[in-house]
Amino acid sequence: MGDLGQIFKAYDVRGVVPDTMDAGVARAIGAGFVRVVGARSVVVAHDMRPSSPELAAAFTEGATGQGADVIAAGLGSTDLLYYASGHLGVPGAMFTASHNPAQYNGIKMCREGAAPISGETGLGEIRRLAEEGVPEYGGPKGTVTERDMLSGYASHLRSLVDLSNVRPLTVVVDAGNGMGGYTVPAVLGGRLLGPLPLRIVPMFFELDGTFPNHPANPLDPANIEDLQAKVVETNADIGLAFDGDADRCFVVDERGKPVPPSSITAMVAVQELAKEPGATIIHNLITSAAVPEVVRENGGVPARTRVGHSFIKATMAETGAIFGGEHSAHYYFRDFWRADTGMLAAMHVLRVLGHDSRSLSEITAEYSRYSASGEINSEVSDQEGRMAAAEAAYSDGPGVSVDHLDGLTVALPDGSWFNLRASNTEPLLRLNVEAPDDRTMAKLRDDVLAVVRS
Repeated sequence: MGDLGQIFKAYDVRGVVPDTMDAGVARAIGAGFVRVVGARSVVVAHDMRPSSPELAAAFTEGATGQGADVIAAGLGSTDLLYYASGHLGVPGAMFTASHNPAQYNGIKMCREGAAPISGETGLGEIRRLAEEGVPEYGGPKGTVTERDMLSGYASHLRSLVDLSNVRPLTVVVDAGNGMGGYTVPAVLGGRLLGPLPLRIVPMFFELDGTFPNHPANPLDPANIEDLQAKVVETNADIGLAFDGDADRCFVVDERGKPVPPSSITAMVAVQELAKEPGATIIHNLITSAAVPEVVRENGGVPARTRVGHSFIKATMAETGAIFGGEHSAHYYFRDFWRADTGMLAAMHVLRVLGHDSRSLSEITAEYSRYSASGEINSEVSDQEGRMAAAEAAYSDGPGVSVDHLDGLTVALPDGSWFNLRASNTEPLLRLNVEAPDDRTMAKLRDDVLAVVRS
């Protein structure tokens, strides 16, 4: 099979089709996956990319060849696959490259109950088996059963957040030609379960893995410009943008302004704490300081983690946390097998908005307390050296606190802080800065960048 190192990432498999990712690779990974997780049954779903059906079929061949029965869920979002894994109690594999361009594809894998698999918890062993050759299985081949999971997924989400009695809302949804075009009509529309008081204005709902309108990556501001304009044009109450595999959701308010994911995390945390007072809420270390503040104000216990879904999910399991949020618009729910689902986060936001006479911008203002830089990348040859220089420049002052939970975090006595993290795959340092006001943030940002780039 050769060296698969370039396609095995920290949490998933991702490569270019057919250069580094093809049917043979998918077949070998399917066989290795069954061996590593000890699966007797596996659920497999795929996104709308042109290469996804073939790759999913090859993975299925590898899995059944090792004696596992495969539940073929067909088209789905990544959180639909997590639902299937949790609901059926079996390991799962989702074929998608999320927000990457059309020529990419990959596999997100989980153990039963949507439990994560990372490099340290099985992914490395799957890679070794796929490279070296999975031993032949002497027993009978497994079976393949097609099963639709969409209606069950939609019903489960609707059981968690009741939108039946919200005030009428106009909701613009940009699916980016990704899987949101498949799941939104089922969950928020009336296609399967009857209508809600929501007027959905669809944008780019046609499933097209070549992404003819814009990349399905709402983290890039350029990719939500169409949504922002449509929200204003239609006088909508809210806009939602999903990424390619529809597990992340970005929110735009009625003015067409993006709502920071940290504000969404705080808003959803308040809703979850109302259901379970005193519960723990997870936030990663580069979400806004407003998140732990809001959690404490509402009687909850904030827990700070490293960036990355495996750390979030592990901490949720350790603490029994009810909810977790990341700056990248991944939202995790205990009631959803601790897995991330942008759709459920969007439903919480719609519920808040639908039971409040105020606009979304007025509601979220109370959660947007600080000025943030957003993530800024710097290409450096010596990551450790530049981080050490930044620490030396800032660690000596009175009232300064420094920690190394994930990279370098420095908190200053005026309430400002910055975090520097090294990329695992590129010679980059990622900087995030937050401060009480725009001027203070800009100065701190520029000063830290001067050290990093010197």
